[in-house]
Amino acid sequence: MRYYTDEHEWIDVEGDIATVGITEYAQGQLGDIVFVELPEVGAMIEQGKDAAVVESVKAASDVYAPITGEITEVNPALEEDPSLVNTSPEDGGWFFKMTIAAEAELDALMDEDGYKAFIEDL
Repeated sequence: MRYYTDEHEWIDVEGDIATVGITEYAQGQLGDIVFVELPEVGAMIEQGKDAAVVESVKAASDVYAPITGEITEVNPALEEDPSLVNTSPEDGGWFFKMTIAAEAELDALMDEDGYKAFIEDL
């Protein structure tokens, strides 16, 4: 199941692991991505806190943790090719995977229809 935040992160939930990235809309707003700073594997990150940084030719922007959990994996491909965030933001350009510490936090996130409605109003 995929969820979205109002900060333009997406989160795919499979079992007790969640994969996190930024949305197509977010990468479009940022422009060409030139650098990605990923979190440390093993770090505990609280919902809404900075988890990663993405830098584009326009600006640097934080990527926030959509839920609380422990970072279990980062996407090594982004270190070699940060532009994957532009070309495949909602697939190959994922940022990190994390455990789900509190499943109830998912209830505060939007589904795809809710997110589409949200960005139409921006």
